[in-house]
Amino acid sequence: MKAKELQELLDFIAKSGLNKVNIETEEFKISVQREPSYKPIIGSVSAAPAPAPVAAAPAPAPAAAPTQATPASAPAPEAAASSNYQPLKAPMIGTFYRSNSPDNPPFVSVGDMVEKGQVICIIEAMKLFNEIEAESSGRVVKVLVENSTPVEYDQPLFLIEPM
Repeated sequence: MKAKELQELLDFIAKSGLNKVNIETEEFKISVQREPSYKPIIGSVSAAPAPAPVAAAPAPAPAAAPTQATPASAPAPEAAASSNYQPLKAPMIGTFYRSNSPDNPPFVSVGDMVEKGQVICIIEAMKLFNEIEAESSGRVVKVLVENSTPVEYDQPLFLIEPM
């Protein structure tokens, strides 16, 4: 199996929401398992060394959660105004990056106009950097995730006001 085929397979699995896939052919055998957050650390014996760093990585997520909860506890007028915003959600689990290197400026900032298909962030998953594109044209209203933090599948990353 070539690297491109493997990448396509991993992308498919990430987008499908499947937790476990086993593929066996005459040439190779592959098993891919996505572990739900927090549960595998307790239940996984064979992968105990690998999840240990992952257990440390989600620790910033609770710190980010209060930041995300703040808009929900905001006054009602702001909540009503945000109802017409479209969230751009993470298509996979990984680490969120606003730019392609620490020295470069973010792909987008609050107030920027984005076009459908424009790269607006990167999510690193399994040492692969996946460019995340805008699903529709509009204006970036809010960045909901801090740079270099872990994100979950379907977690809102940006709020975009459609144009």
